[in-house]
Amino acid sequence: MTGPVSAPAGVRLPDGFAVRLDPRTRRRDGGATLLGGSPLRLLRLAPRARALLAVDRLLVRDAGSAELAGRLLDAGLAHPEPGPLPEPDVTVVVPVRDRPAALARLLAALAADRATAELPVVVVDDGSADPVAATGGVRVVRHPTARGPAAARNSGLAAATTAFVAFLDSDCVPRAGWLAALLPHLADPSLAAVAPRIVPLPGAARGWVSPYEDVASALDMGPHPAAVRPLSAVSYVPSAALLARRAALGGGFDAGLRVAEDVDLVWRLVGAGWRVRYEPAAEVAHEHPAVLGEWLRRRAFYGTGAALLARRHGAKVSPLVVAPGAGLTWGLLLAGGRAGRGVALGLLGGTAVRLAQRLRRPGERTPAGLAALLAVRGLAASGQSLARSATRHHWPLALAAALASRRARRGLLAVALADGVLAWWPFRRRVGPVRSVLARRLDDLAYGVGLWRGALRARDARALLPVRPPR
Repeated sequence: MTGPVSAPAGVRLPDGFAVRLDPRTRRRDGGATLLGGSPLRLLRLAPRARALLAVDRLLVRDAGSAELAGRLLDAGLAHPEPGPLPEPDVTVVVPVRDRPAALARLLAALAADRATAELPVVVVDDGSADPVAATGGVRVVRHPTARGPAAARNSGLAAATTAFVAFLDSDCVPRAGWLAALLPHLADPSLAAVAPRIVPLPGAARGWVSPYEDVASALDMGPHPAAVRPLSAVSYVPSAALLARRAALGGGFDAGLRVAEDVDLVWRLVGAGWRVRYEPAAEVAHEHPAVLGEWLRRRAFYGTGAALLARRHGAKVSPLVVAPGAGLTWGLLLAGGRAGRGVALGLLGGTAVRLAQRLRRPGERTPAGLAALLAVRGLAASGQSLARSATRHHWPLALAAALASRRARRGLLAVALADGVLAWWPFRRRVGPVRSVLARRLDDLAYGVGLWRGALRARDARALLPVRPPR
């Protein structure tokens, strides 16, 4: 398999391209400093950059404004503003196996949408028991035997001749306007792919887990646009729906992967210098699993992909990103008694002092308040990561500790309950608390089983090991 093509060198955002600061980005020091992004970062603006960014919108007019806009995009501090809609030079590629009703539903939705009715469609039949018939101008590429979704997408990619390819799984139904929301992003010549938000399919089969899956699907990357890269808030996007630049993909997906092939592709694209983005203004509905057993098996299956990714991408797949100092501080807060808590507070104060020294500019006052804020936010984020690790990725270790210690048992129960309630609260009008907390615990147990099974099968522990945050 050939990897993605390297991003073109020396290209910049075109004149007329606009970006707007993320609403969560905070201006400080009279606009000279920006705080935001994922991971959280502080960006100091030179006087010329500060003048260019006098308001929250930046229009590219020359090389300088293009460089600043690119820096803001890559830092996650700003997002592209929708621009003119280009001609949709797109081929829709649909991999399918033994889903005739779902495929017919998807093709009907494409034909009914004026924006996609005239687009070429390639259906890749990956060894269906009843071969897919070519109808309505749809081209069918058939694999005599099943080769997996990655190989099916690659066959569709090879059959396409357009500049862009939209991958859609057969159990998806795009909503009106999805393509129009994605296409303007490709005005950025360094953008390889952009993904829509995956939402529940109305009218699909429902089960006990469905209200939880509606708000916590593993395919839903949330309501906020984002730059997609490893170890960030949106570290991947699913290939269930993805618009990509054909020239960037090279050989496409790794056909040797039956799981996590989309994560692998995104990380290889980013490693080759391309941008990848997530755009929730575009929505594609997906038929989520409704049967509890099927849902749990799917979650465990996703977990097995981590070991395969670790073999290719190393520490990028780590389930726990935490600084050693933050880990020690939390250990002292939770298990060190009164003396330990005092030492932990001292460590937190020391972190704030070091940050203040690094942030201080010559001739200016030491930014003690900002340093304290960053230190507390960093500790809180580390605590959240540690709690998530204990209930999801490393729950076998947490369970062993709970069986051996009453204090650890109480702590694990408290963390499991608090994590479930905090995750439920934003969706309290859509799912009940008991169902949400219980489903989240089952979700984490199933994923953890798959994660450990994959690591044991691969005899590779890297998918389980913590790493330091990137500098």
